[in-house]
Amino acid sequence: MDIDKVLEGMTLEEKADMLGGSDFWHLSGVERLGVPAIMTTDGPHGLRKQAGATDHLGLSASVPATCFPTASALASSFDRALLEKVGTILGNECQAEDVGILLGPGLNIKRSPLCGRNFEYMSEDPYLAGELGAAYVKGLQSKGIGCSAKHYAANNQETKRMSADSVLDERTLREIYLPAFEKVVKEGKAKTLMCSYNKINGAYAAVNKKLLDDILRGEWGFDGFVMTDWGAAKDPVEGVKAGLDLKMPGSGNKDAALKIVAAVESGELDIAVLDASVKRILEVIDFYLANRDAGAVYDRAEDHLKAQSAAEECAILLKNDGAVLPLAKDAKVAFIGEYAKKPRFQGGGSSHINASFVDNAVEAAGDLNITFAQGYDDTKDLPDESIITEAVKVASEADAAVLFIGLPERRESEGFDRKDLDIPASHNALVEAVLAVQPKTVVVLHNGSSIALPWADKAPAILEMYLGGEGVGKAAVSLLFGDANPSGKIAETFPKRVEDNPSYLNFPGFGDTVEYREGIYVGYRYYDAKKSEVLFPFGHGLSYTQFEYSDLAVSASEINDSESLKVTAKIKNVGSVAGKETVQLYVGRTSAGIPRPIKELKGFEKIALEPGEEGIVEFTLDKRSFAYYNTVINDWHVETGDYSIQIGASSRDIKLEANVKVISQTFIPVVFHSYSTLGEIMKSPKGMSVIGPVLQALAATFGGDQPGTAEAIGVGAELMQAMVQDMPLSTLSDFGAMPKEALNAILAQLNG
Repeated sequence: MDIDKVLEGMTLEEKADMLGGSDFWHLSGVERLGVPAIMTTDGPHGLRKQAGATDHLGLSASVPATCFPTASALASSFDRALLEKVGTILGNECQAEDVGILLGPGLNIKRSPLCGRNFEYMSEDPYLAGELGAAYVKGLQSKGIGCSAKHYAANNQETKRMSADSVLDERTLREIYLPAFEKVVKEGKAKTLMCSYNKINGAYAAVNKKLLDDILRGEWGFDGFVMTDWGAAKDPVEGVKAGLDLKMPGSGNKDAALKIVAAVESGELDIAVLDASVKRILEVIDFYLANRDAGAVYDRAEDHLKAQSAAEECAILLKNDGAVLPLAKDAKVAFIGEYAKKPRFQGGGSSHINASFVDNAVEAAGDLNITFAQGYDDTKDLPDESIITEAVKVASEADAAVLFIGLPERRESEGFDRKDLDIPASHNALVEAVLAVQPKTVVVLHNGSSIALPWADKAPAILEMYLGGEGVGKAAVSLLFGDANPSGKIAETFPKRVEDNPSYLNFPGFGDTVEYREGIYVGYRYYDAKKSEVLFPFGHGLSYTQFEYSDLAVSASEINDSESLKVTAKIKNVGSVAGKETVQLYVGRTSAGIPRPIKELKGFEKIALEPGEEGIVEFTLDKRSFAYYNTVINDWHVETGDYSIQIGASSRDIKLEANVKVISQTFIPVVFHSYSTLGEIMKSPKGMSVIGPVLQALAATFGGDQPGTAEAIGVGAELMQAMVQDMPLSTLSDFGAMPKEALNAILAQLNG
């Protein structure tokens, strides 16, 4: 397509029309100029192309497609290659179904475990979400399909998601809620972004110029188009001015187009701004047309096996006391719980996939010696004693029992938030009853987000499958009996109580406002800072083998922030079976400075090793690995100081540690004023030399020692030091230690 020629040939009305959909799922085309109305459809873990009546909540039927594990599961793989592979498979299915844009991945941060849509989001950690999101986007777009990463930005709850105002400070926005989107833009080269429903600091996302234009295009260089979530559009003219390109769905588009035309004709909207939006949309349409594979087909059976394999890679062995797992294949094993026959394998709402096939564990067990009991009625919360009695009998007669439990869809879906972390009482009662008669009890979890497990200390083995997609049943059996070795790591913290979560007092907000008062302390950043006990920490996951960490090496003990640091470590499989280990690298500030988390994830690598085999993992840390967002200079900044490089198997299982000094190459001028404290002044490079002599007079005023240097204050006059640190400079004049003229002279010298 000759985009410039097409744009030149379009009428004003056609340009305005293109900024809205033609119907529920299609963009607007220009038939006379050869521009088709390409189709978008929901993802992100499968293709939800609706064949008949359309809706955005997954209520109407869609064409059969492969349902992969949801984002909460995929992120637990900590595997960039897997995410890229899944994206590639989905891209091929889109080509086969003539879908040009897939709506995903979901990159919103898991601020609270109560968010009803957490199953569709990757992590509480922005680095992990960005790395895996970018890999997914690369895979999808390698097949000529545009992604629409969502929901931009600070959309972290379902309660009042269309009207809530997310109020958060600039540093929190930049360090926690934007980096994943930045990564998929800069590295993933996402073709589109979907803006969220909510307000961000008072401005709806669809008319938020700071987000859509200043940051997204001005700072990050985004060259794709921005579309709304379905129904998120506000004022059409103000939206275009702010950087919004496409309003979805098509309903009401004619009125919006008329307003845009009128705004151009009146001079309110510059035609060049309209043309820029139209051109961005045309470029994505052309991307799809240029890569169109009209002969694309996909083998549903083959893709099903890939979905099963993905579920195996994502599963997390949370606990395995006494090496209960893997189970012996000649053992008599009781499979108990409805999810053993009807697994909960995906989330509810707009991402609901019409799965081609769905495995269940009972059938997948094949010739194994399996007995089954219902265990609970999943339509009810309260336990049924007769059902539990039957389950106990079956469990007691077996060599081991496997309980398939979790969180029903009625408690976890798009459109509403969870009220608590609890699973149904019927599920908990089943676990307690079976544990009382069967010491070899394994609990298999099906849930989209972290949950409370009141019996966790008593259950010897817990296998987290999350919402593992259509192959979850076969994947669970493979893992339980050792045909596959668990290698997942949870991408979110499992707190002991919902009250322990940092957002607890401010979620989901009051009225139409939700304040992010916990700031940058989200997830493990908070739990570590508070030294809180958790049920399972971020990054935790066990294996059927054991790994030994050694030989941590850093390329230098001191670097400038403009230089990269190379980090290597040796990992050895010291167990008896093959396995994969995700090695995590965290960076922490060890010297005094601006408040920072204890540590932050800045690297991860997954390595596969045979028994006795060892390998080297390598990391490269750049400026951003050590930086925080400085709101004085509105940029990322590294404080000169000491940093710890921590290598571990989880955020709370650090195996190796080294230190490095990083020297900032950015000079940030400090301007002092009469209310600057003496402590602040003394920390500046020349502050002590200027202020030191004056402190003698201040000490005399209080009748104390005669400090002349910082060392003297610190050693000889502790009380004096404590008082002086927080005193404003103006107090020197107030207490008669110097005239105001002399104070002004000191300020001039400090700021000279």
